[in-house]
Amino acid sequence: MADSFILAIDQGTTSSRAILFNRAGRIHGIAQKEFQQIFPNPGWVEHDANEIWQSQLEVTQQVLREHALSAANIAAIGITNQRETTVLWDRATGEPVANAIVWQDRRTASFCDSLRAEGKSELFRSKTGLVIDGYFSGTKLRWLLDHVPGARARAERGELAFGTVDAWLIFKLSGAHITDTSNASRTMLFNIHTLDWDDEILSLLRIPRAVLPAVVPSSGVAAHTKAAIFGAEIPIAGIAGDQQAATYGQACYQPGMVKSTYGTGCFILMNTGTAMESHNQLLTTVGWTTGHETSHRTDYMFEGGVFMGGATVQWLRDGLKIVKSSDDVEALAASVPDSDGVTFVPAFSGLGAPHWDAYARGTMLGITRGTQAGHIARAALEGIAFQTADVLTAMQKDSATPLRELRVDGGASRNNLLMQFQADILGVPVVRPEVTETTALGAGYLAGLGVGYWASQEEIAAQWKEEHRFEPKMSPAERHARLDVWQRAIARSAQWADQH
Repeated sequence: MADSFILAIDQGTTSSRAILFNRAGRIHGIAQKEFQQIFPNPGWVEHDANEIWQSQLEVTQQVLREHALSAANIAAIGITNQRETTVLWDRATGEPVANAIVWQDRRTASFCDSLRAEGKSELFRSKTGLVIDGYFSGTKLRWLLDHVPGARARAERGELAFGTVDAWLIFKLSGAHITDTSNASRTMLFNIHTLDWDDEILSLLRIPRAVLPAVVPSSGVAAHTKAAIFGAEIPIAGIAGDQQAATYGQACYQPGMVKSTYGTGCFILMNTGTAMESHNQLLTTVGWTTGHETSHRTDYMFEGGVFMGGATVQWLRDGLKIVKSSDDVEALAASVPDSDGVTFVPAFSGLGAPHWDAYARGTMLGITRGTQAGHIARAALEGIAFQTADVLTAMQKDSATPLRELRVDGGASRNNLLMQFQADILGVPVVRPEVTETTALGAGYLAGLGVGYWASQEEIAAQWKEEHRFEPKMSPAERHARLDVWQRAIARSAQWADQH
């Protein structure tokens, strides 16, 4: 397999990508295509699942063609995906019965309110590690079963299949209806202690078991692609939700190691080894399941999600139109020495961990006649870092483990001004690796490990290389003062819901 590569399928919220990795864990080729975002009602976000599949197939075939590779050159495929996005399709035809409901979609918020009012929070937290929130797949699936004509009866007869995007792509690639433990743990239907779908929760949400995929480890040959797609079968040997995959790609294999991915949202994961209970509104989630058929090991994580990360910059571009491209925001923010007292809470679709306030809204405070576009841009970047700091404070409380460093990746991690402010407000180094495509890399590593392309996790960890280290420069007194102002701004964004 001297000239073989690992093919990572990276299906994200706004684009589908295919990336080839060599044995050194370096990128050999990449192809990407954006696809349509659908907003049928306020707070609703949908995707066309067929468009997801077609765009993903297109870039996968493109990257092989551009590098003159065939199925024989691919040792294995690893799949990583936008999590919680919910697809329901006809098993016989492979056609979706409705648009996919995206993780950002808030249509089930009121149903989640009713579950909490019925006192179900502890049931879900103890079994799934999650808070009750419309962000997760379970209530989205229930909504589809209730609102697509005939769907519930067809699901009960076994005619329909549910899956997150990993399961959808694997079904289209191979015909198998499977998901891995990391994606299953994001559905609100999966017991993270027994590693199986939970019958009590399925009954409560009125979801038939017949609609659910089989759950497999994150690493190991789980299926093979249909020969017609790439000319020969290729093993699918790695599956992980995007944030778990990024954590794996960052080589956070020891308890206490933390990474933050700055994508559409920001997602911070801490390896805890075993499943630990959070008392600070964090999620307990499966990181990955690795090992061989006779002995599997599941690593667990604390997770906190910030809903608006890079999406905040997109709003500066598309909503306010103060930058032409997202890459321009750093220069605009650097055009002023500070935010001049402006604080920006980008709670456009509520607040994630540790606040979990679905009704909070975006808030900008401290604006004066002297406020310029540069101040708003800088405050927006700082708002991303402040939200991340809130999550990391909660993680340190829950794990009783002080933060030593933060490993970062994702598009906005290339923004040096943001990364320096993140280090300043945390008071610990922020470390960016040479390969920032860690989501795809993690899926690739899991696949390669699953077929012996890499011999061990230790070999993979040795490939991780630091590209830049941002050391904190802010004084503790200034840090505490800035964090105090931020907490007051968070309280104001929550007050919006109380007054409307």
